[in-house]
Amino acid sequence: MPRTGQPAVRHVAAVGRALAVLDALSDGNAELGTNEIARRTGINASTVSRLLATLVGSGLVEHVAESGRYRLGLKLLQLGNAVLARLDLRDVARPHLHELVAETGETATLSAPGDRDAITVDFVQGASSVQSVARIGRPSVGHATATGKIMLAFGAARLPSGPLKAYTKRTVTGRRRLAAELERVRRQGYAEAVGEREPDLNAIAAPVFGARGELAAIMGLQGPSARFGRDAMGAGLEPLAEHAEAVSTALGWNAES
Repeated sequence: MPRTGQPAVRHVAAVGRALAVLDALSDGNAELGTNEIARRTGINASTVSRLLATLVGSGLVEHVAESGRYRLGLKLLQLGNAVLARLDLRDVARPHLHELVAETGETATLSAPGDRDAITVDFVQGASSVQSVARIGRPSVGHATATGKIMLAFGAARLPSGPLKAYTKRTVTGRRRLAAELERVRRQGYAEAVGEREPDLNAIAAPVFGARGELAAIMGLQGPSARFGRDAMGAGLEPLAEHAEAVSTALGWNAES
C-alpha cells in the first residue's frame, strides 16, 4: 500500500471497545464491575469480560480481588509520565535543534529510544532546497541508522532475533561486525551512517543523557550524501556533541557523576 503521509483512517473495532472500557473506568474514582461497565459502554457483558482480561494482562487495568471490581492500572500512569517527559524534552531540545541547523545547514533531529527502533519526536529542517526525509514518528532502525546505533550502544534496546535486513549495499548485517562498531560508538561518543538505510542519505548522531545517566534521547544531523559527505559530517560532530551535552546538562545529567 502506498504511503500518503496521512494517518490511517480505518479503525479496529476491538481496540475501540477496549478504549471505551478505559473511558468508563476513568469516569470518576469508583471501581466498576463487569455489568456496570457493560451498561455504561453499551458493550455486552461477555465481551467486556474478555476485554478486561486482556487489559488486566497488559497492566492497563487492575482487578481488585476484595471487591471483584476493576480500576485503572498503574501502567497508564507510566505511559502518561513517558509522554510528559517526552514533551519536556522537546521543549528543552528545540532551541538546540535550531542552533544546529544554523551552524551546519543540515536537518537536525531529536529521537526517543524505543524497544527496537528510535522514534523521531522532533526535528528542524535545513534551509537547502534538497532535503533529507524527517517526520515525527519515523523509526530509525537500530542497525542501519546513526540514531539507531546510539540507541543500541547506550540504551537498553536489543536487536531482534534472526537475520538483519539489508536496506542498501552498505547496511551492516553481520552481528559481529555490528558489535564491534557499537563498541567503537561507545568509545568515541557518536555514531555515523553512510548510505546504510537510504543510498543517498548520510547522518551522525550523539546521545542525550538523563539525570540518572540513562539514554534519554538522541540528537542527529542528516543530509544528502552529495552535500553531507565525510568532510561535512566531520565538521558537524563538534557542534552536535556540544548541543547534545547541553541538553543532557539541562536534563540534570552530570558528566562527572
